[in-house]
Amino acid sequence: MNQEALRNQEPLRSQDAPRFSPVIALLAVSAMWEGQLSAILKDLGITTRKFGLLGHIYAEPGISFSELARRSHITVQSAHTAVRTLVDEGLVEDATAHAGAASDLHVTPKGAHVLQAARDRLFELDGALAQRLPNVAASLDGIRAGIV
Repeated sequence: MNQEALRNQEPLRSQDAPRFSPVIALLAVSAMWEGQLSAILKDLGITTRKFGLLGHIYAEPGISFSELARRSHITVQSAHTAVRTLVDEGLVEDATAHAGAASDLHVTPKGAHVLQAARDRLFELDGALAQRLPNVAASLDGIRAGIV
């Protein structure tokens, strides 16, 4: 619809508005559980983003920054910045960290320990979700199966 048509359109009345938005519901549920995940990861010194990056690097040692960025839905520049932080914290090592060379990223023993602790906590949080909201958990598993 063009701008002219939008200006000439009748305003939406509250009785015409949809009562339920699956997008808003999913965002609300996501925000609630992401907050809980962030809280249980905090004392490990990682965020949900770092958790994801560690998982990708662990699963595929030597992963490129471009691929890491693509999988994480961030820019390559953001991936470089985030990995630099992981390296500084001793969680990841870049065996060829010099200008012009392809990176050789891998998780350090400390990073593997943090990653396993985070996965254990996530497993417990997943169990809590499934117990408190079994229909939501089943629906999300169905969605995952359909898109992943």
